[in-house]
Amino acid sequence: MPVSFRVRNPVTLAFSCAFIIVLLQAAVVLGGFPATLTLERAFPVNHIIELSKLRDRDSYRHRRILQQQSSSVGVVDFQVEGTYDPYLVGFYYTKVQLGSPPKDYYVQIDTGSDALWVSCASCNSCPTSSGLQLPLKFYDPSKSSTSSKISCSDQRCSQASQSGCSNNQCSYIFNYGDGSNTSGYYVSDLMHLDTGSSSSSTNVVFGCSTWQTGDLTIRDRAVDGIFGFGQQGLSIISQLSSQGIASDVFSHCLVGSDSGGGILVIGQIMDPNMVYTPLVQSQSHYNVNLQSISVNGQTLAIDPSTFAISDNQLGTIIDSGTTLAYLVQDAYTPFVDAITQSVSQSVQPIILNGNQCYLITSSVSSIFPTVSLNFAGGSSMHLRPQDYLLQQNSKSMGGGAGIWCIGFQTSANQGITILGDLVLKDKIIVYDLGNQRIGWSDYDCSSSVNVSTGGRSEVVKGGSGQFGSNSSLQITRYELILMLIIASLLHFALAFSGSSN
Repeated sequence: MPVSFRVRNPVTLAFSCAFIIVLLQAAVVLGGFPATLTLERAFPVNHIIELSKLRDRDSYRHRRILQQQSSSVGVVDFQVEGTYDPYLVGFYYTKVQLGSPPKDYYVQIDTGSDALWVSCASCNSCPTSSGLQLPLKFYDPSKSSTSSKISCSDQRCSQASQSGCSNNQCSYIFNYGDGSNTSGYYVSDLMHLDTGSSSSSTNVVFGCSTWQTGDLTIRDRAVDGIFGFGQQGLSIISQLSSQGIASDVFSHCLVGSDSGGGILVIGQIMDPNMVYTPLVQSQSHYNVNLQSISVNGQTLAIDPSTFAISDNQLGTIIDSGTTLAYLVQDAYTPFVDAITQSVSQSVQPIILNGNQCYLITSSVSSIFPTVSLNFAGGSSMHLRPQDYLLQQNSKSMGGGAGIWCIGFQTSANQGITILGDLVLKDKIIVYDLGNQRIGWSDYDCSSSVNVSTGGRSEVVKGGSGQFGSNSSLQITRYELILMLIIASLLHFALAFSGSSN
């Protein structure tokens, strides 16, 4: 949002006046333009230089340009809102700026898909309002001076996810795991990036959605689109990395409390307690090799092949676009049985809507066991009770009692284990594409983090993104140009008035 010039706000007015004075001073310098630039030759006139020396000089200059380019790779920071709690929001989302002039679009963070897409102006089934109190917008290619459609013959069309061709226009159809669908066409336009101390923009390819079904159309939790952070096709992380704008690693740290929010950066969050496991090669998702599950330190009797990738099994996937967590049936049953047996003396097990739940009268942390997910490479992800349980807020019994249910669900007949936000929250998760590995560590995601990229390190604040919290001091490029014009006019008006007197 622009700086406010309302007279009823004295602090804002003082800031605005000071800003205009600075602009006036800048206009005086520009108007006088007293500087003289001198061109100095690298070699004297009529002096014969060997070609090899010229090549050496050019080579040095080219290395310097490349070094400057590589050092420009910075941390790209996205504000995060939302929460894992399905009774509140059920997902995390961020804001992206697209087009010229730039407009804000709120998109769900999803590491289980590749493409970024937003609702298009020609969409008839897209939601027009959101129960999340977000100002939904429709992207209109005709209203952006930097927008262009991707033709079927464009090389980028063949690289894009689920691409097809319609009327010589590169199109797509996305089918999501919850049964929702969207289709549309690909466009190229500017994405405006927050790189900490500065901002930049670059052309990226993304989807313009003209049709949506399923949960995508539900108004209660509607957003403008989905931000796919996958590693295939023309995902934004792949595009920015190939352009040398950002590194090929990104990280998130999702706050698990009701306030939600968190951190999402293109860069590697550094933590001394980070552990890693290799990514399974040649997979379209972020597959990892889960080998066993332990409850209270005891490894469950689950055949390791249960989690393997085969003709009818998809293995284990880390997916921020999934709210809960899912286990294949052969792992789900022994997991629930082990939890129930561990707490049978302290709680009352009950079945609620087909889910295993427990009536408790004290803190879950003092009753329920810790769980460990053990991966290839010897790394383990340790889960607290609140990382695998969900409180039934609507089922509060009063008097300190409450009902908590197993948040893990069974993925019967699907042969897939998915680790969603339920277990990813309150942890730093690093997707290191360059080294083909995923890392994690327990962390208070409301705290600041150190992010490394391109040989540099930056500090990124944690907690809720609070979209627009500093909007009163943000000025767009177009508003700045307008203010400069106004300042220049004021300068010449004052100069003309002075000469008349």
